Amino acid sequence: MTPGQASDIGQAEALLADHTPEVVIADKGYDKRALVEEVEGRGAEAVIPTQKNRKEQRAIDPHLYRERNVCERFWAQAKQFRRVATRYEKKAANFLAFAWVAAWMVMMK
Repeated sequence: MTPGQASDIGQAEALLADHTPEVVIADKGYDKRALVEEVEGRGAEAVIPTQKNRKEQRAIDPHLYRERNVCERFWAQAKQFRRVATRYEKKAANFLAFAWVAAWMVMMK
C-alpha cells in the first residue's frame, strides 16, 4: 500500500518482480520508457499507450488494451463499499481484509 498522493508507477517494478507475464496492460500513467524496456526485457508485450505529448508514439494492440476494462469495472464496483473507497483503515492488513470482502461481494453478484 502507498499513500494516496503517491503515483502508481512507483510500484510497477515491485509488482512485476516475482512474475513472468506474457502481456502487461496498463494505462497512459505507466508510460515510462524504463518500465516498457523492463517489461519487454522479460519477454512480455507492453500494452501501454504513449502519452499524447510524446514525439514517438508506440503502437499497441487495441484488442488487448480493451481487456483492461474488466479490471476497471471490477474496481469501480469494489469502490462502492465505503471502507474500500475511503481507506479508513490505518493498518494495511485491515484494509486488505475489507478489500477481500468487497471483492467477494462483487463476484457474488
